[in-house]
Amino acid sequence: MAAKIELETGGTVWKLMVAEGDKVSAGQTLFIMEVMKMEVPYEAPVDGVVADLKIAEGDVVEEGMAALVVR
Repeated sequence: MAAKIELETGGTVWKLMVAEGDKVSAGQTLFIMEVMKMEVPYEAPVDGVVADLKIAEGDVVEEGMAALVVR
């Protein structure tokens, strides 16, 4: 089952911890956002493979944007 990771708030992609095609485990940090000088980690909700990566380090992103999919 695919899990689409959508951004809960706007900000800047501070650190990308995975690349497209990487295997991930539920709870693993995928990327870290900088939001109002705070670091906000996003974790994989399920085990799977990173697909459809739509963000890169330094990107300024908006709330609701799809960041990636874990399949």
